[in-house]
Amino acid sequence: MIYPIIGYGASVLRKKCTDITPGELDVKQISDNMFETMHSASGVGLAGPQVNLAYRIFVVDGEVINNGAETEEDIDPDLVGFKKTFINARILEETGEPWGYEEGCLSIPGVRADVYRKPVITIRYYDTDWVEHTDTFKGMAARIIQHEYDHIEGVLFTDHLAPLKKQMLKKKLGMIQKGIVDADYKMKFL
Repeated sequence: MIYPIIGYGASVLRKKCTDITPGELDVKQISDNMFETMHSASGVGLAGPQVNLAYRIFVVDGEVINNGAETEEDIDPDLVGFKKTFINARILEETGEPWGYEEGCLSIPGVRADVYRKPVITIRYYDTDWVEHTDTFKGMAARIIQHEYDHIEGVLFTDHLAPLKKQMLKKKLGMIQKGIVDADYKMKFL
């Protein structure tokens, strides 16, 4: 099932999400639906609040980026096999010198900006079988996780921008908030 993507301005995007108790939700079905939704919108990550679920769940699929690689040298080794569901995640550590990369967000279509994030993270989370993991990710995989993790903390990538850049985006963000946006996927504005 494809969920509508919740647009910028909705209060659910600003909530610090709650943990999921095992058995409370069908996390396998929700995960499958979130992957289907994310893929239909050409995304590489999607968090619960973006589909109006204020729970600590997000999905990532970095293989989408590698599948678009033109040559074998363009394949990012950190993204090979990088398709996961993170439940009740907690970032334990972020290390390294922050690096900038242009990010976007399915909830904020048409807006992209450089965001600086640390290149290595260690995160504890559960998978859809409720098996606990503590893993370290680096590079683009770490960035994708940090972006989606921000969502379950009620933070948007635009919050990381300098005040001048935020001011420059104010009108565009206001239009999105009003539902005046061009997206090639179903959106909902709350």
